[in-house]
Amino acid sequence: MLADTALAVMWVGLTCYALFGGADFGAGVWDLLAGGTARGREQRLLIEHSIGPIWEANHVWLIFVVVLLWSCFSPVFAAVMSTLYLPLTFAALGIIARGAAFAFRKASTELWQQRLFGACFAVSSLVTPFFLGTVAGAVASGRVPPGLAEGNVITSWLNPTSVLGGVLAVLTCAHLAAVYLCADADRAGEDELARTFVRRALVSGLASGAVALAGTAVLHADAPELFHGLTHRALPLVVISAVAGVTGLWLLVKGHYVAARAAAALAVAAILWAWGAAQYPAMLVGGLTVDQAASSPAVLSACLIALACGAVLLIPGLWLLYGTFQRAATPEPPGVKASDS
Repeated sequence: MLADTALAVMWVGLTCYALFGGADFGAGVWDLLAGGTARGREQRLLIEHSIGPIWEANHVWLIFVVVLLWSCFSPVFAAVMSTLYLPLTFAALGIIARGAAFAFRKASTELWQQRLFGACFAVSSLVTPFFLGTVAGAVASGRVPPGLAEGNVITSWLNPTSVLGGVLAVLTCAHLAAVYLCADADRAGEDELARTFVRRALVSGLASGAVALAGTAVLHADAPELFHGLTHRALPLVVISAVAGVTGLWLLVKGHYVAARAAAALAVAAILWAWGAAQYPAMLVGGLTVDQAASSPAVLSACLIALACGAVLLIPGLWLLYGTFQRAATPEPPGVKASDS
């Protein structure tokens, strides 16, 4: 019971990282595809305004998941970190380079410097979710055996399921960001910009659905246990994800941007929990179950108590942070442009 509770809490943190951090990475992808300096200026300004106040806070969720995995399921932590250290290192470097480039671009005054740091920020936003997706694919396909560095350090994450996971991660992040940016642009009164991101959300959403549908053949051939779980125990969650995704696209077309946000978030959360349900009770497919990998009851109890205490302090702060920057902007005085403020 304690182990299942700790796993559920960890999965909640992973879901939050997928929704908040994913949209954060996706915004960087759209920054990369915004166009030249002049043509992409409005899009990049909106992206900077949307992620600027919270881009560091999003990685709290990743730290939360890693620490909880280490504390409550240390054999899984050891196996994942020792076998998948290459993609995890690439992802960590991407996160660091992305954050530094984003900060330096804001502080740079020369155009060539802004372009250099902007390119670094955008490319890092593309490669980081890809490598995180390959890690998920490696675990889901059973290529991470128990023990220290027991899995192949190359083929464990360079395989069909991992590549599928990486591509889906990039497309999902891009879709989430585009949906979120639609509402931000609409709230700022930028109707044309909102329509631009609607088109991008539709394209990325349809691409995500097409890749996920085609990916079933990949899973059937390369990860049969995961495929069986997704088409049996986790099938209701898969259906919820598909329905929410289609509903979100319809809401975007109708201009209901806030509702589309909720639908897109539900689609991503449902498929993430479908993965967990399909694999349960295995944490390492073919290796360790939840009960086998769990720490002692005393450790689990201490972690859960500490999490409950920390949540009392953390959740109100995050709620205030996200809520503050989702309120409508205060109208500018007559004669003052928003770009001059």
